[in-house]
Amino acid sequence: MPGRYFLIRPIEEVAAAAGAGIGDVADQVSRHNIAPGEDVVVLRDGVLSLMRWGILPVARKNARGRPVMETIINARSETVFDKSAFEGVGRCVVPADGWYEWTGERRKKTAWRLHPKDRGLLWFAAICDTWSGPGGISLNQVATVTCAPNEDVEPIHHRMGVLLHRDDLSVWLDGTVEAASALMKPYPEGLLDIEEASDVDLDRP
Repeated sequence: MPGRYFLIRPIEEVAAAAGAGIGDVADQVSRHNIAPGEDVVVLRDGVLSLMRWGILPVARKNARGRPVMETIINARSETVFDKSAFEGVGRCVVPADGWYEWTGERRKKTAWRLHPKDRGLLWFAAICDTWSGPGGISLNQVATVTCAPNEDVEPIHHRMGVLLHRDDLSVWLDGTVEAASALMKPYPEGLLDIEEASDVDLDRP
């Protein structure tokens, strides 16, 4: 998934579609411009809950043995299960009505809205864990998983979020690493509408 997305339908409808309970998200309202660093709705353990979008360093090291310092909002599918920075994370799902991409020069960017043609929910594969800080502070955090784009998305971005079919949610959430890995592939072509998002007040990434 890119750096912005939207979830505008009632949270009760999201819960019903997921077959999940409503945890600490009962007061969530329509959100047209969700950005990294914000609390986002996540499906895990049969319940919708809030997690911070962006995984902070949790005493992790990269392949060179150096500490991972950056906040990670997207994890590459090619390395998510074998990169030391993601060791010990769990799996979850981020529901969305759609997301945004940008094309063009820095000062002449065009925003694009991508959403399902059938107006159904999208289910982004994600990883999550809990950051523990001084004084007993803890923070649940999430990063979405990306893969190569399909033919629909490729003209506007070189990556896209791993989108799960509704029937595959349990495999991603509770299946083996091998079964979950098989789901990390581009979304089928022809299922998305892509349109200019000139009607939404978006800060450029």
